[in-house]
Amino acid sequence: MPALHAFANPARFLKVARPLTPVLIWLGVALALIGCWAGLTLTPPDYLQGETVRILYIHVPAAWLGMGGWSGIAISSVAMLVWRHPLAAIAARAIAPAGATFAALCLLTGAIWGRPTWGTWWQWDGRLTSMLLLFFVYCAYIALARADADRGGDGRLPAVFGIAGSVLLPVIRYSVVWWNTLHQGPSIGLTSSTIDRSILWPLPILLAGATLFFAGVVLMRMRMLLARAKSEARMRRMARP
Repeated sequence: MPALHAFANPARFLKVARPLTPVLIWLGVALALIGCWAGLTLTPPDYLQGETVRILYIHVPAAWLGMGGWSGIAISSVAMLVWRHPLAAIAARAIAPAGATFAALCLLTGAIWGRPTWGTWWQWDGRLTSMLLLFFVYCAYIALARADADRGGDGRLPAVFGIAGSVLLPVIRYSVVWWNTLHQGPSIGLTSSTIDRSILWPLPILLAGATLFFAGVVLMRMRMLLARAKSEARMRRMARP
């Protein structure tokens, strides 16, 4: 935690976040564009799915960041409750909209992929249903955090919710193992993959690009939330008789 507490001071955090934000965003965009170009032009179609396999270059990073975003919320919530880190609640609030967007993108690309592959846009499958629940939990967290901030709360209630919601992450991860689902089983592991390398190789580029972009957006939102809090505090001081 010493590294985290080094940035507990908002001024010190902003000194690093201001120059880092555009670097992360533009580097992420560049890598994502390179990965998309490679995936669309340099890889062969799948022998079974044909050209539709290329949806994985968007679907997998979206799923990764949809789940990774909530992991960030849970970690920030723990830091807020246990160590009372001043920026932890702000970090969680900044992560939530970005994570919800990627979760929605995961669901959308999954539906587009499922139509030619499964013959249906939607199925109440274990993986699909649990991912949809995560999206709803994101929406609930955003509403709860906003309401807590509006009433001048201390952020504890959203933090507890952020930790409790993390129970969905292992459900999503292992749903294709625990239940006989329509969704395919685990196809990408740390040491092996059922996807041929000729198709898979652009994916790490896209994952890196999407992750950097996500981090840049979170930093940008944290800066915005800090600026809003500073402005509101100034207005309250000016309103005092």
